[in-house]
Amino acid sequence: MGTDEMAHLTADVVLLGRRQDGALCVLLIRRAWEPFKDCWALPGGHVEVGEDTESAARRELVEETGLKARFLELVGAYGAPGRDPRGRYVTFAYTAAVGAPLPTPTAGDDAAEARWWPVFELAFSNERVAFDHWTLIVDAINAER
Repeated sequence: MGTDEMAHLTADVVLLGRRQDGALCVLLIRRAWEPFKDCWALPGGHVEVGEDTESAARRELVEETGLKARFLELVGAYGAPGRDPRGRYVTFAYTAAVGAPLPTPTAGDDAAEARWWPVFELAFSNERVAFDHWTLIVDAINAER
């Protein structure tokens, strides 16, 4: 078939919660590095050697936001060609929900900023969401229903 294509594994977390006014929010980080520098993304990253995807998701969530999720539920695996400009990346997306009041995130690792975004506001903002993370967010919200 031609060229060999090595896939890289990543894990992302769609952490959802509601503000006290009832607005559904998602936890996002502002990326500090390329690709998609300064764009908003889900907390996540590479799966390390010998690590399972759920453990990687938990680790990345803590490293990038300082927050922990009690229970993670698999939303799905996303591996469409072209979803990451660095090459072939397959991500395992997990979701979890937190109660109000929303815990305060602290940006760390490769996150320049971490904050809760009201989903409705994000959908109609001019802010750019990195990779295919908007699809992961929508799929996680639909899985919650």
